[in-house]
Amino acid sequence: MKLKLATALLLGTSLAGMANADGSDLVVFDWAGYDDPGFYQSYVDAHGSDPSFSFFTDEEEAFQKMRAGFKVDAGHPCSQSVPKWMEAGLLEPVDPSRIPEWANLEPGFRDIEAYWKDGKPYFIPMDWGNTAVTYNTELLSEEDAATLQSFADPKHAGRVSIPDNLDDAYALAFLAIGVKDWTQATDEQFAAASDFLRQVHQNLRAYWTDGASLAQMMQSGEVYLAWAWNETFATMSAEGYPIAMKRDTQEGSSSWVCGYVKMADHPASDDLFYDFVNAWLEPASAEYIVSAWGYGHSNAAAMANIAEEDLAAVGLESSEALREGTLWQAPVSPRLREMMIAEFEKIKAGF
Repeated sequence: MKLKLATALLLGTSLAGMANADGSDLVVFDWAGYDDPGFYQSYVDAHGSDPSFSFFTDEEEAFQKMRAGFKVDAGHPCSQSVPKWMEAGLLEPVDPSRIPEWANLEPGFRDIEAYWKDGKPYFIPMDWGNTAVTYNTELLSEEDAATLQSFADPKHAGRVSIPDNLDDAYALAFLAIGVKDWTQATDEQFAAASDFLRQVHQNLRAYWTDGASLAQMMQSGEVYLAWAWNETFATMSAEGYPIAMKRDTQEGSSSWVCGYVKMADHPASDDLFYDFVNAWLEPASAEYIVSAWGYGHSNAAAMANIAEEDLAAVGLESSEALREGTLWQAPVSPRLREMMIAEFEKIKAGF
């Protein structure tokens, strides 16, 4: 989901600092929107209240804030950021023996080598989804929606939106130039992907920062072509808007996974942390995130019990062809990651 809401940042940070002064409360550093108790209802049932939340607008901001000394107990990075947070000493390993659903987690997420160190895991995968062409079927032709090149086509100037999110932006760009495994990208391919993003930048109505803002732009018709997460398609189509999500474009689409980590020197007890993540991993939470938000869950056993038609209704269906056409947002080298961060900031500034 990776929901973002910049206006919540200062208030969430302030409340978190006060609530966790003595370590008696769990403070979660998260994307805005993840304070929905439907994700962790059994934690609320057990403790009588939600954890405290502090919100970040992107993972680089969260990284810099924590390196500067901001103390929280749990964080919610996505796949790309986990190795960087580990290498910076921000995390401590998690104990699978305290996670009853550990064996049921999707192995393709749980066992990624980059999330393990000295035989111990540092990442608990939770939510996953797709980033793909999402468009207004009454305002854009299926032919235009069938290629990522439309994002850079001048005829769509002012009617396009992509996320203000480094990983999703470069996933679009690498796919557009024919790269489906960005971990193997050359410097020349990185330059070509950056050039594509510069062309897209000229066409943008706006970079969207959260699902609600994108939905507003698409409901009004001012944006008819977006690079978006499942949430937009799932919620807008359920509300009757003429919105489609096309993952099988000529160039493909992208997928991502996010999850929780335990912060080093965390003030709250381990018991609170494990109560929270175990609540998240329950089958009821998997059912909720699919039905209410349109995202997948890392509990593979729980996901297997959800009907295929229900998954297809929110853009989570799978096939060999879709998998082959997917750029998986796997961790890249630190060098490429820093190049992406620096270049994306230049592109957004118009350079």
